[in-house]
Amino acid sequence: GFELLYQPDVVRLYLSILTESQNFNTLEAAAGALQNLSAGNWMWSTYIRATVRKERGLPVLVELLQSDSDKVVRAVSIALRNLSMDRRNKDLIGSYAMGELVRNLPSRQQRSAKNLEEDTVVAVLNTIHEIITDSSENARSLIQTQGIQKLVAISKSSQSPRETKAASHVLQMIWSYKELRNALQKDGWNKSHFQVKM
Repeated sequence: GFELLYQPDVVRLYLSILTESQNFNTLEAAAGALQNLSAGNWMWSTYIRATVRKERGLPVLVELLQSDSDKVVRAVSIALRNLSMDRRNKDLIGSYAMGELVRNLPSRQQRSAKNLEEDTVVAVLNTIHEIITDSSENARSLIQTQGIQKLVAISKSSQSPRETKAASHVLQMIWSYKELRNALQKDGWNKSHFQVKM
């Protein structure tokens, strides 16, 4: 029955595909499968999230954030967001994936090095939001990767209301950590950068 989907062997199979394949469609499909299996709060998805970590799948997914394929970056970002619902995964993803996630965000000068679509930028922003929620340490990691500049630029100048809203949610979450405000202010940021009108 459907329980076969949730066996460690299935996770190993998807991770093997993600490691070995060069085909963007195959990579997107395998990341999408992990994304779906790890979604939600039911018993099996909790199990899948832990299994992906135990099978050393997180570094495989983080590496795929460097893909030249918009759809692969999107599927991997959403998979990482779902996987970060597990606390241990969240800590690891915050430590090791934040730089790659931030690199996929557009800057003032350009959309991003890969010119990612709106849906992908929003997926990356939502993943960052999930990773920093309930984790000032991950928010600190975001600050250290120069993510604030990109987030402020998106919130102030993006042509996409969805990107603006997603970036604003991340900024508000960062500002909610009072212990980070001194460091932010030393870098020249103030409350107005984080309390964006939507």
